[in-house]
Amino acid sequence: MTTAGSPRTWPDVFATLVAREDLDADAAAWVMDRIMSGEASSAQVAGFLMGLRTKGESTEEMRGIAATMLEHAHRIEVPGPSLDIVGTGGDRRHTVNISTTAAMVCAAAGVTVVKHGNRAASSSSGSADVLEALGVDLRLPVARVAQVAREAGITFCFAQVFHPSFRHAAEARGALGIGTAFNFLGPLTNPAQPTYAAVGVADRRMAPVVAGVFAERGRDAAVFRGDDGLDELTLETTSSVWWVRGGTVREARLDPARLGLPVSPTDALRGGDAAHNAQVVREVFAGARGPVRDAVVLNAGLALALTGEDRGDRDEDLHADVRAGMDRAEHAVDSGAAATLLQRWVDVTRS
Repeated sequence: MTTAGSPRTWPDVFATLVAREDLDADAAAWVMDRIMSGEASSAQVAGFLMGLRTKGESTEEMRGIAATMLEHAHRIEVPGPSLDIVGTGGDRRHTVNISTTAAMVCAAAGVTVVKHGNRAASSSSGSADVLEALGVDLRLPVARVAQVAREAGITFCFAQVFHPSFRHAAEARGALGIGTAFNFLGPLTNPAQPTYAAVGVADRRMAPVVAGVFAERGRDAAVFRGDDGLDELTLETTSSVWWVRGGTVREARLDPARLGLPVSPTDALRGGDAAHNAQVVREVFAGARGPVRDAVVLNAGLALALTGEDRGDRDEDLHADVRAGMDRAEHAVDSGAAATLLQRWVDVTRS
C-alpha cells in the first residue's frame, strides 16, 4: 500500500518504511534529492536503502528515485530512435561482456546505441573496463559523447561522469555491502533516455518493478532474466521476459531451443579480466562460433526485435520477432559490420 500524503522529513520516511508501507513517488524523490544534494548523512542514506530493501522496493519508489537522479545528472540528446542494452549485474556468474558486445552488434545492424554503464562492481570486467581494453576512449567531455553517437552510431555514457552527485551515496553503499535499490538505477537513468531499453535483471523480484517504471514512463522496453539467474538471456534454459509496449507490461518466456540455438551451460560464457573479455569480443567479430556468439546473437536479437514492429502478444509472435532480430544480428557479425563498427568507434573517440 502507499501511504496517504507525502513524507517530507526523515522520521516520517523511516516510520513509513518501518511500517512496511510504500512511499509515493514524490516522497522517494524528496529523499533522493537530499542524497544527491549531499544533505543526507551516511546513516540516513543507509537507513533509507535498508528500509526499502527490507520492505521491498515499489515501482512508484523507483520511479521517484530515478527521476530525481536524472534531474541531478548531466543530460544529452541524441536525435532519432536510439537503444540501450545493459545488464544490472549481481548474478555472480562472471560471464564475458555479453550486453556490451550485443550493443555493438545492434549498432552495426543500424540502430543508434547509447549505452550507459560503469566499471565492474560484482563482475570481473564492467562495460567501461572492456571498452577501454578494446581501445574506446571514455575520457570525453559530455558534449562530445553525444557527437560520437552521430559519427559512430554508438556511444557510451560513463556513469561516474554523467552522475557526479551519486558520489554522495558511495560511503553508505560501501558500508552496507549488499545490493540495494541503487543497483537497479543504471538502466533507468541513462542520460540520453533512449527510445528503447533492453535490460537484464538477475533479481527475479526487481525485474517487474524495473519494467513497471518503463511502462509508467511510456517507454518501450524488454526486461529479462535467465531462469537460471543470469542477468542476460541464457542458453542453459528458458528466460523470463517482461515486454513493455504502450504503457503495458506482459510477461513471456523465451526458449532458445525454439530459436534454433543449442543448449549450453552458463559456465561456457565465463570470462576473465578486461583484456581477456576484449579478446573474446574481437574473436566473435572475427567469426568465432560457439556459446559466446550464440549468447550475443540471442541478446542482440531481442534488443533488435524491440526496435521493430510488434507482431502481437502470443508466445509465437515473440519468438518470431526475436528470431528475425537474430538474423539481423548474425548478418551484422558475419558481414564484418560489427568489426568495422568497433574500429570506427575507437577512431572517432580518439580523433
